[in-house]
Amino acid sequence: MVVKRTALSKDNRISIWSIGENGVSSMDDEFEGDPQLVCEYKHNGDVLDLQFLDQDRIVTASSTGAVTIFRHHHNSQTLSVSQLWERAHHYPCDNAPCTGVVCNSPEIVTVGEDGRIMLFRADQEGVLRTIEKADSSAIHAVTFLRTTEILTVNSIGQLKLWDFRQPGNEPSQILSLSGDRVPLHCVDRHPNQQHIVATGGQDGMLCIWDMRQGNMPFSLMEAHTSEMWEVHFHPSNPDHLFSCSEDGSLLHWESSSNSDTPSFLQGGRNTSIISRSAIAPAGGNQSLINAWLTGDSSKGHLETTHMLPSQMLSVNSLDVLGQCLVCGTDGEAIYVNRHVPI
Repeated sequence: MVVKRTALSKDNRISIWSIGENGVSSMDDEFEGDPQLVCEYKHNGDVLDLQFLDQDRIVTASSTGAVTIFRHHHNSQTLSVSQLWERAHHYPCDNAPCTGVVCNSPEIVTVGEDGRIMLFRADQEGVLRTIEKADSSAIHAVTFLRTTEILTVNSIGQLKLWDFRQPGNEPSQILSLSGDRVPLHCVDRHPNQQHIVATGGQDGMLCIWDMRQGNMPFSLMEAHTSEMWEVHFHPSNPDHLFSCSEDGSLLHWESSSNSDTPSFLQGGRNTSIISRSAIAPAGGNQSLINAWLTGDSSKGHLETTHMLPSQMLSVNSLDVLGQCLVCGTDGEAIYVNRHVPI
């Protein structure tokens, strides 16, 4: 199943699509035919993010500031609103867009342009916790680091760690881009080694962070020519990473290494993606950093592949599971690749 989010339209909907096992490619043998619409439901406001809570429920973040849980009824193939928190994100006199949502059932965490972090439980009507003024700038994305910890990125180039076990409203850790504070738009953490975090932002750079040391990115890699909207490690094979951008590209990053240290932390070089800089964190492994700066691929290797044809409109969203990669574009198109080399 594929869930589609619609935006920048007066008639917004959340839609569930079915991807058939068979299909005729319209672009390439790797791409299936058109996904089939299963059901849809009107959505108030632009859908800025959405996540599966479980097999039956989907959580959306709205430009109106609302957070909604939709339930998919498999027998009747219909959608209904299961729960709604209106104006979860707001300014004193107006709504504030809810920009990001992440789920770890039954818990739901949302962030917004109002700088708030909200914690909900799907089995409770009220708000479990609010971190007021978590950020003085807009928070663009959120992900779980561990069960009680989350990561957020904001519009001034900061990556923040929050621990819900702590009673205060201050982050446990703040990491930041050096130089120009380029807005960060997306964040994901390595599924097996949670200290490894990837972010992307307005300049299209892919940033790899080591949460254990330093307060700056471990490496910065030239990726896209415009804003990077999403970045995801492959959930079961995290040597593979995917990113998509306003420039219409969808990149597949593949790392390989003979070392115990993940090659995302070693760096690499190829003909199209070159590290712009690498920051030496306090106590970091200088030999690995030097290998990155000199382009020595003996200890680590990084390859990139463009997954879509050129001259595409903005690729706004992506997801990957097994060998199946799905993405959505500004052209109101869904592309599915069932044969990603993982």
